[in-house]
Amino acid sequence: MQIRGSIPALVTPLKDGALDIDALHALVTWQIDEGSHGLVPVGTTGESPTLSHAEHFLVIEEVVKAAGGRVPVIAGAGSNNTLEAIGFMRHAEKVGADAALVVTPYYNKPTQEGLIAHFTALHDCCDLPIIIYNIPGRSVVDMMPDTMARLAELPRIIGVKDATGKLERVSQQRLTCGPDFIQLSGEDATAPGFNAQGGIGCISVTANVAPRLCAEFQEATLAGDYARALQIHDILMPLHLAIFLEPGLVAAKYGLSRLGKCSEEVRLPLLGLTEATRQKMDVAMRHAGLIN
Repeated sequence: MQIRGSIPALVTPLKDGALDIDALHALVTWQIDEGSHGLVPVGTTGESPTLSHAEHFLVIEEVVKAAGGRVPVIAGAGSNNTLEAIGFMRHAEKVGADAALVVTPYYNKPTQEGLIAHFTALHDCCDLPIIIYNIPGRSVVDMMPDTMARLAELPRIIGVKDATGKLERVSQQRLTCGPDFIQLSGEDATAPGFNAQGGIGCISVTANVAPRLCAEFQEATLAGDYARALQIHDILMPLHLAIFLEPGLVAAKYGLSRLGKCSEEVRLPLLGLTEATRQKMDVAMRHAGLIN
């Protein structure tokens, strides 16, 4: 199944402290109906740090079930504990996910050789394809293009979600990993430049709230219609900015609550949006034509 285009990093709906599975099913159906090209459950936007293992497993299972093979499901399977990540990988494969999104190990600060050992162990533990998630701003370790090239030689390490914010990385990684290595942006605001240099999609926070616009933007870039893509990007840019004034998943849940899709409930240590950011989200959503 082809991995490209607009791929929301799904929020995990909560209700009174527990998973809201009904809202999750409805969210998956809505996302697919709106044109999203794939789904990522239980990434950081899905509140993976505060889900129990049982909740993590259940969300992956239910998203796979609700998607029903209509779009690829890329299961969040990252950890700074290699053995724990192996468990996430094997479970995702067992329940039918199409690939795994695996973040570089955070906090322990492994060397580049440590990164190679970690991802090689995950590659070898099962047959699930892996997309590397490189986000040095959160993990405090940056996988360098030469390191990624060594991992790209493994048959099931198929791509990267690049949230470095360094647009030159796309071209560098095309040189080191080859033009067929899947490169997905992890930053909504720089997605036009990312795709212009060879990226083929975005694992997006904004797509939680504006799935149709994000899908149309990606389709325009993939068709080489950057004039149309820029028009859509101008519509979306205030929303990209507003969503990241506070932790992105909090604003995404607020936006979804304004659309009647799920509650805005999050788990500590995160808090609900401040009133000032709520107002900016409302303005941005009106600018994008999402609310009146």
